[in-house]
Amino acid sequence: QVQLVESGGGLVQPGGSLRLSCAASGFVFRSYGMSWVRQAPGKGLEWVSGINWIGSNTRYEDSVKGRFTISRDDAKNTLSLQMNNLKPEDTAVYYCARGFRPSEALSSRDPWGQGTQVTVGT
Repeated sequence: QVQLVESGGGLVQPGGSLRLSCAASGFVFRSYGMSWVRQAPGKGLEWVSGINWIGSNTRYEDSVKGRFTISRDDAKNTLSLQMNNLKPEDTAVYYCARGFRPSEALSSRDPWGQGTQVTVGT
């Protein structure tokens, strides 16, 4: 079955950086677009970034453009998110999901992973 395991979160000061990883299994990773989504405290899921199946096209939510970079390693079945210049409003639990477009990722019927907590503060 599909399994998505996120890691790499932590506590970081504003302006700092983190690199998130998602280990995928149970499906042919290289055949699917993938996304990162997040859930801030008390809020719903928010799509953050997506990458198409071949890695040639990436998309970002406006508030993270120029600060976050999504990438994939099909040899390792791994999705990554490099996050730079982090802001307090980036604080959330981050999840990876199948799907390149926001509608695909947010409506995914795959079991969600445990997510990884990112906290930006002093």
